[in-house]
Amino acid sequence: MSSKDSVPNCAAAAVLVRSEGVPDDAQPIRGYDFENGVDYNALLSTYINTGFQATSFGRAVDIVNKMRAWRLSDEPVADTDCEEDRDLEYRKSVKCKIFLGYTSNLVSSGIRETIKYLVKNSMVDVLVSSAGGVEEDFIKCLAPTYLGDFTLEGRALRSKGLNRIGNLIVPNDNYCKFEDCIVPILDQMLKEQKEDGTVWTPSKVIHRLGKEINHPDSIYYWAYKNNIPVYCPAITDGSLGDMLYFHSYRSPGLVIDVVQDIRAMNTEAVRAKKSGVIILGGGLVKHHICNANLMRNGADYAVFVNTAQEFDGSDAGARPDEAVSWGKIKADAESVKVYAEASLVFPLLVAQTFAKNN
Repeated sequence: MSSKDSVPNCAAAAVLVRSEGVPDDAQPIRGYDFENGVDYNALLSTYINTGFQATSFGRAVDIVNKMRAWRLSDEPVADTDCEEDRDLEYRKSVKCKIFLGYTSNLVSSGIRETIKYLVKNSMVDVLVSSAGGVEEDFIKCLAPTYLGDFTLEGRALRSKGLNRIGNLIVPNDNYCKFEDCIVPILDQMLKEQKEDGTVWTPSKVIHRLGKEINHPDSIYYWAYKNNIPVYCPAITDGSLGDMLYFHSYRSPGLVIDVVQDIRAMNTEAVRAKKSGVIILGGGLVKHHICNANLMRNGADYAVFVNTAQEFDGSDAGARPDEAVSWGKIKADAESVKVYAEASLVFPLLVAQTFAKNN
């Protein structure tokens, strides 16, 4: 072969670069084989080796299962452990404290039922949500939210008294029913404040509302029944705030103390022998949980599920590694961010973790 028909040496050197050997524990990429039929458990189990966000989902499953499996008895007894912490049976009973945070739109959606399942069965230890994530649960006990469409025109909906949350529709009458329900409770809370010296905090308000709603479909009814604390640092940022605003004119004087709650929330983290966080969405709920874990030099496990990107510097978009830099997640923690919309992913995550073999 003449030189003019030979592959140029520079091209061959550039294209045919020799590879170094891969590590012995490297996992080949392989997805689910539908020749084996439809087996959802087997399908989801292949996600870890599928790549992209499927692999992130698979890692989330592993991390949540590690949160659930951990016991203090897995750790060696430390010289600084008190007498109780040295008792083997006690150590076997101490679990990882799991913080679950979620934004209000998820309670408006059918994810409410997934969260309710976890709370009803005492599978999580601390809840954090926004005001909408609290009130929408109670409102759904009074009247339903409906499926709509993302493209429905705002002007037309407003003229009909219909509120749109993405592709969900909430009739404004639902909020009127909420007002009728909550005003007598606020009146009674004000009475107890004046006569008994009760100091109300956002978590105590939610606990009381969970008791009063007395409805088995409610997240916060089960939080009340199982004594699971619910923290909502922005409790006035929603319909609850509207009701408190109106109530302040009709019956002024009700005080809600946020300082007691920040102490209680931070103490939840400080006293945890092991801490795991699962956060759906971003913003306030994400930061509130992570900042509480700063008080213990970081969470031990972390799973974030949201669609936000980090290029704008938002807390919502930040990956777990940014929280490591602040001391909100431990440097040696197991963590993952799943870039996905939670209504697609969270029920599958629960199916492969909390609900599996329960």
